[in-house]
Amino acid sequence: MPKITTISPITSKPIVETEGVTYEQLEQTIVPKSVKAFQQWKKQSLEDRKAIVAKFSELLTQESTVELLAKEITEQMGRPIRFTPVEIKTAALRVDTMLGYADEALAKVPVENNDQFCKYLSREPHGVVLIIFPWNYPYLTLVNGLIPALLAGNSVLIKPSPQTPKVADRVAELFTKAGLPDGVLQVVHSGEPEVIEKLVQNKNISAVAFTGSVAGGLAVQKAAGNRTIPIALELGGNDAAYVRGDVADIRATADDIVDGAVFNSGQSCCSIERVYVHESIYDKFVQEATDIVKNYKVGDPFDPDTQVGPVISEAAAKRIRQQVAEAKGSRKLIPEDHFGAAEKLNPTFVGPQILVDVDDTCEVVREETFGPIIPIIKVKSDQEAIEKINDSDYGLTASVWTKDEQLGQQLGDEIEAGTVFVNRSDYPDPGLAWTGYKNSGRGVSLSKFGYEFYTKLKSHHIKHLK
Repeated sequence: MPKITTISPITSKPIVETEGVTYEQLEQTIVPKSVKAFQQWKKQSLEDRKAIVAKFSELLTQESTVELLAKEITEQMGRPIRFTPVEIKTAALRVDTMLGYADEALAKVPVENNDQFCKYLSREPHGVVLIIFPWNYPYLTLVNGLIPALLAGNSVLIKPSPQTPKVADRVAELFTKAGLPDGVLQVVHSGEPEVIEKLVQNKNISAVAFTGSVAGGLAVQKAAGNRTIPIALELGGNDAAYVRGDVADIRATADDIVDGAVFNSGQSCCSIERVYVHESIYDKFVQEATDIVKNYKVGDPFDPDTQVGPVISEAAAKRIRQQVAEAKGSRKLIPEDHFGAAEKLNPTFVGPQILVDVDDTCEVVREETFGPIIPIIKVKSDQEAIEKINDSDYGLTASVWTKDEQLGQQLGDEIEAGTVFVNRSDYPDPGLAWTGYKNSGRGVSLSKFGYEFYTKLKSHHIKHLK
């Protein structure tokens, strides 16, 4: 079987070796097992399925489990250890939230019931669902789809990033302990795109949910070819923040925006990638943001004081540095050597940087950087800010920062993005639909609407016999 080696972003050395699967194994053993498990799982009552998912959530939040899983996340993708336990606890919160929506989301919809006819709609599971999820928030992005898929009655294949393989294994182990029947959830480890392409084409795969890059999502869509199965794509973003001149506290606003830009080393699909600031407070905002960034601690992610760890790979670090270097005419406000000690630890360490005098056509403004880089751009009016925010191929989230909440909401109505924040950013709320506009994808996760992708409608039309 093919071996998959996970390289530590902290040291650039191998840390995990995983056995990958061949397509022959998928076709002959794994997929048929999922098909068979589905036939029984779909017949279990929703209450039984909910009980298993609730037990999984309970197991996930046990102190020893949180500690172990948090450590593994830091090892595999480099997020500082002070933050990784929060992902596990937040994942459990999402599980519980989706559990709470299950009855409503999966309920039959009555249409007519009288002496002559009974008509209603039911939501039926698809069958075998393939969920492909990334490394940057592996537990969160996995449970977003896995929980509604299972509760709806599907069997599920989960394919993790080769960077965070243990995540899938741990989730499968916990579900087994929670009482999930054998075969309902299986793990697919693979680092070979052609294997996953063939899996997407397999006639027994009934739906595919992908979270990751635009290129990866388009590859999945292409692999599906002429198949008419549902494909959900949660892709990248180039999310903008607009700071109006009326913000109540410039320092606090700058603090929140810097956090939204550099948390997780900027490796979030909804991190702030570009900041537009009204000219009346531009200089003050830039100074506050610069002071805040200079006080960040970059370094060993196992140091509890570290706020920013490495980016995921040397290739990613090189791309980030290249984007900054190619931003012609821009000025870097953080001295090259400010985070020098940390950057000497390994080529994967990239210190946060603020760019000003940036041309709108630069790649660092136009494309997703996925790094701790903050371009700050001056605007003269609300309208100019909205035009610049919307001048993007992406539309995942955007944020407006103002003391006038009503005006903030009005500006949000003009923004072409799936989520608009006012005085907040970088937070997918489980009660709200998570969806992207433009090249940020299609489909919905979270909220009661997160169940729709994992079900298909069936109409029931019964004529009563006299």
